[in-house]
Amino acid sequence: QVQLVESGGGLVQPGGSLSLSCVASGTVARIYVMGWYRQAPGKQRELVATIGNLGNIKYADSVKGRFTISSDNAKNTIYLQASILKPEDTAVYYCQAETLSAAYWGLGTQVTVSS
Repeated sequence: QVQLVESGGGLVQPGGSLSLSCVASGTVARIYVMGWYRQAPGKQRELVATIGNLGNIKYADSVKGRFTISSDNAKNTIYLQASILKPEDTAVYYCQAETLSAAYWGLGTQVTVSS
């Protein structure tokens, strides 16, 4: 089992920045990829960015050049640095971790971009 806890959401003005963190605990040695997903009201959950345990990174086209995903393996933590935020980035952001047998999700953290 893997447990994930996100933090760092909040209210930010358009054009602003914020940073999200996700700490993994449990059988973390079995994780081979972690990532951030988001779900806006009335929309399906979508991929934001993922980072593999070999450092391979993938971004959604909508966030390329604005968001940066990183990891600190010693702390079992991934981060999402989000900048040049837009109102359409408003969503609940979820942390996900995958092992060969299962995918695990955090409870999510709300990000609201509004003036």
